Amino acid sequence: MAVEGGMRCVKILHYVLLLAFFACAVGLMAVGIGALFIFNQTVSQGTASSVLPVVIIAVGAFLFLVAIVGCCGAFQESYCLMLTFVIFLSLIVLVEVATAIAGYVLRDKVRSEFNKDFRQQMKNYPKQNQTDLFLDEMQKKFKCCGAANYTDWETVPLEPKDRVPDSCCINVTAGCGVNFKVKDIHTEGCVEKIGAWLRSNVLVVAAAALGIAFVEVLGIVFACCLVKSIQSGYEVM
Repeated sequence: MAVEGGMRCVKILHYVLLLAFFACAVGLMAVGIGALFIFNQTVSQGTASSVLPVVIIAVGAFLFLVAIVGCCGAFQESYCLMLTFVIFLSLIVLVEVATAIAGYVLRDKVRSEFNKDFRQQMKNYPKQNQTDLFLDEMQKKFKCCGAANYTDWETVPLEPKDRVPDSCCINVTAGCGVNFKVKDIHTEGCVEKIGAWLRSNVLVVAAAALGIAFVEVLGIVFACCLVKSIQSGYEVM
């Protein structure tokens, strides 16, 4: 049986929302991968906070698959597929809400772990592996030096002594961190500056998450209408 009348408009809107779901799914996976990269560099593995990016990636991938199910269900006007779509999409919304709550609850723990791991990576800086490249890039990008402030580098055995990494300098040049003058370097710590940057972007992330959730709820409503229409056995055209 095919849907008819006003349900055809609902069906068209359902397809439009499915396109939005595909876009949201790709966006979630991109955000999750980006967050995972940052967490891998800054936060100890196996902690609760480092699992959040994996959850975001999984939700994005699952949303992509669910959107495919919804597309097939609407095209075939299959009651079972559309009902499956509604159930899975509802589960995704619940997981997203739980993830958002977990992220809010763990926000202080994430900062604590970041501070701890940043200091640990500072100790590994003299080994000149990928750690030093990452810290240098971070200090240059955020115009910061050390974890709390530039004096944190005093506990790191750099050669020659009495120096900070060149990436701490206001004007970065080779050897500018040797026998430095305080006025020539960034004195603020990276933990606070990066934390401030994250807080400034919280509203953007929250707005995006709210928008995705709103689209998903609309998808559930339209899908329920189609399920009811298909179940009632309306004829199309």
